[in-house]
Amino acid sequence: MARYVSPLREAQAAQTRQRVLDAAVATFRSSGYSGTSLARIAEEAGVSVETVKQLGPKSSLLLAAFGHAFTGMDTDLPLSEQSGLDWIRALSDEEFTPGWLGFIADANRRVAQLWPRLLEAASADAEVSTRLAALQANRRKDMDSVIALLRERGLCRSERTDVELAAELSFLISPESYSQLVIDRGWSEQAYRGWLGRAVERMILQP
Repeated sequence: MARYVSPLREAQAAQTRQRVLDAAVATFRSSGYSGTSLARIAEEAGVSVETVKQLGPKSSLLLAAFGHAFTGMDTDLPLSEQSGLDWIRALSDEEFTPGWLGFIADANRRVAQLWPRLLEAASADAEVSTRLAALQANRRKDMDSVIALLRERGLCRSERTDVELAAELSFLISPESYSQLVIDRGWSEQAYRGWLGRAVERMILQP
């Protein structure tokens, strides 16, 4: 007999998970990895500790919170494989670079203060370190995919190797660059976005 699935119950479970992940983002960002407990996340989310535990241990919650903050989606897939980002891939050639960079700028704003927490946790927790390595592997895959797509669209005219371009692109769009310019140096969001567009154009796209 097929198991009955209640759409209402599934929707409620999805809403609860989003509340927990939102709470995890806020708590990890403010208290760090060592200062965050499942009880504090539960209190922030307004749910029971048992509900939070259903989403996994603290290490899993940290990685899930980072992914949730970056894309707004709950998946471990590389960005290049996330169907929720099909709208970027559907942009015209003229719209693609500014549209994609706009998405990255928004994502970096959301995770800039969470990223150091992830690095802090990886240095102390083997499970987080392993999962961070997988996240970084996905990031390299995404950079390769973006360079290939820029080549395919005729937007990248550089004669340098794709490997070199992908590495430079990863550095330019990193949360670290956002943190240094916006948080540390006090740049406005507009100034950061302008710099990002110019840097990518000059260092990645131009011959």
